[in-house]
Amino acid sequence: MHSLVRQCRIGLPPELNGLAEAEGIPPQRMAGAIACGHIAVPANPRRTIRPVAIGEGCRVKVNVNIGTSQGLCDLDLEMRKAEAAISAGTDALMDLSTAGDLKAIRKRILSLPVPVGTVPIYEAIRRAGSAADLTADILFSVIREQCREGVDFLTLHCGVNHDALEALRIDPRMLGVVSRGGAFHVAWMVATGEENPLYAEYDYLLEILKEDDVTISLGDGMRPGALVDSGRLAKTTEYLTLGKLARGALDAGVQRMIEGPGHIPINEVAWNVKVIKEVTDNAPLYLLGPLVTDIATGYDHVVGAIGGAIAASAGADFLCMVSPAEHLALPNVEDIIEGTRVARIAAHVGDITRRGGVTGSPEEIRMAVARRDLDWEAQYAEMLFPDYARSIHDRDSERETCSMCGDLCAVKMVRDLLCTDQKRD
Repeated sequence: MHSLVRQCRIGLPPELNGLAEAEGIPPQRMAGAIACGHIAVPANPRRTIRPVAIGEGCRVKVNVNIGTSQGLCDLDLEMRKAEAAISAGTDALMDLSTAGDLKAIRKRILSLPVPVGTVPIYEAIRRAGSAADLTADILFSVIREQCREGVDFLTLHCGVNHDALEALRIDPRMLGVVSRGGAFHVAWMVATGEENPLYAEYDYLLEILKEDDVTISLGDGMRPGALVDSGRLAKTTEYLTLGKLARGALDAGVQRMIEGPGHIPINEVAWNVKVIKEVTDNAPLYLLGPLVTDIATGYDHVVGAIGGAIAASAGADFLCMVSPAEHLALPNVEDIIEGTRVARIAAHVGDITRRGGVTGSPEEIRMAVARRDLDWEAQYAEMLFPDYARSIHDRDSERETCSMCGDLCAVKMVRDLLCTDQKRD
């Protein structure tokens, strides 16, 4: 079986026609972008899903993280959260489960019709018992099994190597390592003195992924976990390693995405996006946030959306939902819905820039016309969340204007005045 990258280098796979039409991209152009690694389509052939294209020229996509923890392990709850995320408009899911029967949990989540990603080291650590007891054989066995189960994309922290660890030591950070996967690899390297097997045996890893055409999401294990750490060396060291690994994946015919960059000040967001894009040869970029302040806990979904909108405008392609529960607790269904909606707003704001401004966003123009005409049904037709908007408008009874301005509505006043002037003319 040829990977999608290889197929696109040979010709035009027929399954791209629908994807290209959905993105408004000529099919041949999409095939070319996949062949050169600028677009990824995470879709394991072992599953039948609703595929999505992520990357250059495509609509910005949204991912939602779900999964059990030791503190709360309830598979039915996670399925309700997954279904709520899909209903709220997510394009993909990630199963970050760390407790319970991980295979059974994954099987249920893989029954859903969207691309699903995982972080295999979580299960590998559970099998090994601790980071110190992890072996390369356990880790690669878990990766192979998850590929064969139908997982579409895997977050693998291949860039957390001895170079990154040395950068962490010579330029210490306030929060050290906040990525769970990154921390596991750091702990393993410190305990054993050996190189991260995902880096040391990267070619072997790519062979495993290529067998099932699974997309590698090169994890940001050294992302800063606080604004005060944003300028430290470890993050940039990892960027450069990910650039080399991204090229290696493409050469092997494996689709890849890049993750980053964590908690960074708002003025550094666009710069980080452009640096990552440059060093990885414009690989699709997958971000959580970025989070642009550390002191709005409880509203981190808004903080992430602010960073995400700027990042998407600068070239990021895939936004991971941040929930209101971030840094506080495992999210519930309501947190998932709210976080997904806010991430979709950020993605759309980025799309406006990516499509060349308002002239490339016909829904924005149609909304302006509907508001001018005070046509509520036409407005609802353009809204991202029409049912929610309708419930707010109608709570003070149905009316031509909103209840804030009432008979003093500026739009109605000027519209009526202009209509009167036109009739006089």
